[in-house]
Amino acid sequence: MKPWMYLVLAALVIAFGVAVVVVSRRRAERSIEAPSRPPAAPSPEAPQRGGTAVLEPDIVEPEVVAPPATLRERMARARSAFAGAFTGILGRSGITSETWDELEEALLRADVGIGVTTGLLDGLRADVKERSITEPAELLDALQGEMRQRLAGADRTLHFEPDEDATDGFSPNVWLFVGVNGVGKTTTIGKVAEQQRVAGRSVLMAAGDTFRAAAAEQLTTWAERAEAELVRGNEGGDPSAVVFDAVERAAARRIDLVLADTAGRLHTKTNLMEELRKVRRVAEKGAGRVTEVLLVIDATTGQNGLAQAREFGDATQVTGVVLTKLDGSAKGGIVFAIEIELGLPVKLVGIGETIGDLVPFEPDEFVGALFDV
Repeated sequence: MKPWMYLVLAALVIAFGVAVVVVSRRRAERSIEAPSRPPAAPSPEAPQRGGTAVLEPDIVEPEVVAPPATLRERMARARSAFAGAFTGILGRSGITSETWDELEEALLRADVGIGVTTGLLDGLRADVKERSITEPAELLDALQGEMRQRLAGADRTLHFEPDEDATDGFSPNVWLFVGVNGVGKTTTIGKVAEQQRVAGRSVLMAAGDTFRAAAAEQLTTWAERAEAELVRGNEGGDPSAVVFDAVERAAARRIDLVLADTAGRLHTKTNLMEELRKVRRVAEKGAGRVTEVLLVIDATTGQNGLAQAREFGDATQVTGVVLTKLDGSAKGGIVFAIEIELGLPVKLVGIGETIGDLVPFEPDEFVGALFDV
């Protein structure tokens, strides 16, 4: 063998030895880094291959739970009525006459109303002068405070009076729901029924809107869902008779709460208002106690909702307002008009389609959502 062949053979041997050492070292490092895991016990249902249990890995998919939508997210349209004005105001170096014009325009576009807008801005001007406010950001903070103050102090409780002395017979609470067709009144009743059932109260629904067959059908569906009883009359029948029968049945069966739907034809019709007055009188004539009369208003109607509130308030002694479709409206300012001009508290607001989207009205959260730009 020639000398150069010995050199080649020696080089190959050295290279092979180095490769063996490197591979051995990498295997040792992997065994140290990977934590040892005890073998899983074979499942009795695991398939067998050649007498050996084949272990299939358990794959657990993480449960994806969507976080509940916030009021800020649901009030995007109402907030948009203020966003442009707020952005322009914050972009200025001080408070000018244009600042006040933009604020006025934003409030009117949000359907706060002329009278309430004037009152809010007059109070804000006085606050600015008293506190020597010069910065736009401070001005908007002061406006928030003025709005919160105007909505503070109202009784937003849904009143329920337990019958603690039933020696003369059981007396159920009656909550009447009034409002024009299309505002979400029947759906609101269904959601309230389910919420009251969850709260531990027994519920009976009265399908007092006898002029709209779909209303009774809707209540029937909700009654089944809320495990509530339902009293309905003949189509076109006397609504007062339906409500009276519902109250009597609730009293006989010691049911805590009667939720009564009513007809909702145009609020300008005198006969409807007279009918509602009669329903209110009849509901209290027997064993029942009317502890709430809730006016349901569609937030998208804006100032027209204010006119409805006046009409229904005069006819039925409204105790509070349910404002539906607030999530789809840029006219959220109607809240201020209802509360300040009419003195009616907004008690519930609808911000979506599901039962969890009918929530108690929280003024601080509402005002904060308007300003969260």
